[in-house]
Amino acid sequence: MAKSALTTLCYIEKDDAYLMLHRVSKKNDINHDKWIGVGGHFEKNESPEDCLLREVKEETGLSLTSWRFRGIVTFVSDGDFNEYMCVYTADGFSGEVRECDEGVLEWVKKEDIEKLELWEGDKIFLRLLAQNAPFFSLKLVYENGVLTSAVLDGKKL
Repeated sequence: MAKSALTTLCYIEKDDAYLMLHRVSKKNDINHDKWIGVGGHFEKNESPEDCLLREVKEETGLSLTSWRFRGIVTFVSDGDFNEYMCVYTADGFSGEVRECDEGVLEWVKKEDIEKLELWEGDKIFLRLLAQNAPFFSLKLVYENGVLTSAVLDGKKL
């Protein structure tokens, strides 16, 4: 039976920009050279919010003070597990951004996000965030790194 992974992803907002992570540091990284939000895998006994707060602090040095659970993304790929990702945006935080060992953190204007090297599926949920869509469930199917299917709230896109 295939394993599943639970993760969080957060887009931190400031001055009409998102804090993006350019994944350039880790070897054998499925996200290598891609730009993504910050987040990661749940640890034992964590809720989605526990994971969100810990991962943001670990990767950025920031402590979130205001966030919103925006949707859940189901990733299906050639690998041996599916991933279920809780997507958040955050508009309040304290602290200063510090260096991240997973890549380079950079504030990117929202209007420029789609010019970055992104996963095709990420473009879909970033558009949903930009449209302030209600809570969503998005299923993304990848084969050999290529998006082959996207289903939003049970309807094929």
